[in-house]
Amino acid sequence: MKVLVVGSGGREHAIVRSVAKSNRVDKIYCAPGNAGIAELAECVDIGVMDFDKLTDFALKEKIDLCVVAPDDPLVAGAVDAFEAKGIKSFGPRANAAILEGSKAFSKDLMKKYNIPTAAYENFDNADDALKYLETAKMPIVLKADGLALGKGVLICNTIEEARAGVKSIMLDKQFGNAGNRMVIEEFITGREVSVLSFVDGKTIRPMTSAQDHKRALDGDRGLNTGGMGTFSPSPFYTKEIDEYCMKNIYQPTVDAMAAEGREFKGVIFFGLMLTGDGPKVLEYNARFGDPEAQVVLPRMNNDIIDVMEACIDGTLDKIELDFKDNAAVCVVLASEGYPVKYEKGYEIKGLDTFRDKDEYFVFHAGTKLKDGKIVTNGGRVLGVTAMGPDLKKARGNAYEAVKWIDFDNKYCRSDIGKAIDEA
Repeated sequence: MKVLVVGSGGREHAIVRSVAKSNRVDKIYCAPGNAGIAELAECVDIGVMDFDKLTDFALKEKIDLCVVAPDDPLVAGAVDAFEAKGIKSFGPRANAAILEGSKAFSKDLMKKYNIPTAAYENFDNADDALKYLETAKMPIVLKADGLALGKGVLICNTIEEARAGVKSIMLDKQFGNAGNRMVIEEFITGREVSVLSFVDGKTIRPMTSAQDHKRALDGDRGLNTGGMGTFSPSPFYTKEIDEYCMKNIYQPTVDAMAAEGREFKGVIFFGLMLTGDGPKVLEYNARFGDPEAQVVLPRMNNDIIDVMEACIDGTLDKIELDFKDNAAVCVVLASEGYPVKYEKGYEIKGLDTFRDKDEYFVFHAGTKLKDGKIVTNGGRVLGVTAMGPDLKKARGNAYEAVKWIDFDNKYCRSDIGKAIDEA
């Protein structure tokens, strides 16, 4: 069969790698792809939001399955566009992708269906938000309602920071139109855990757990990024927590979306906080996480095509997910200055070191081919993933592998997975 993957980052590289392992797949295309993906798939120079060109290409090449990976095209209706042309597609339709596309919608959904989450209020204008802050307890969390590349969340410790945050989001439009509405949320504490799950509209199959590191600097300091690294599984996500979440969070979310006439098929990413009062939902995403996919998918034994088709066909109840009894750690190699300002175009050396190493992977995020050389082309450049029999070994392997790669302006956090030591 022929498969088209839509996207260009590290998550898409991880998806393409999993698709390439399927003996059912003869040809993979990726639009637009990157220099690493090009080793496994034919990259097509079509943007993720150019639905007309994407659907025309899929029809021309007789694509059997499209996999829409990023949030923007999902929320904008890429799957709807493919399905309108009779092309089988993996991912939620626009009316279901709103689960990620609007934080106000998702919070209201959780409240309506008694899914545990932090207390909150939604605001359509800055004056009302500022007035609310006058009696709110600090610290507090401000969230732009729409998509903001994983960066639209501000944690404010003082009333002054919160006022400045409202101005930044709603008036200065730091996150563009994503800040037309805003959620102000109770600050809750605990261990953060990410759980990706396959969904077919009624059945949900959670994958193995993971934990992301969002801040740019060691010690969880600095600005929020798209993710500086991750590990899987989380030692804090126990069997008891999994059972609680399935009963009170996972299945109720799928059922709630169905009850609202927004049948969800694809991947739901549950961002959880393990609080003293039990697990609560921090956020939903409507797709594979990045860089969570880079540690979860290498550990999955299933043929990903079988699982994706089961989600589309509504037969996920016949699938049991199977993951390796090991661990994985991903360290993101970024350009110095990310996420604010950074240089591009530096040659990357050492990538060949990863060839023929079963326990090590390098997933390209911001790279391109220039004059026969692979160069940096983004803030997050590469995701170096290593596996091991346990998390500590996997972490050691990942940081050893980080040394194999070199480029000017290379930066990474040195404490990805350090929480493992506290488990």
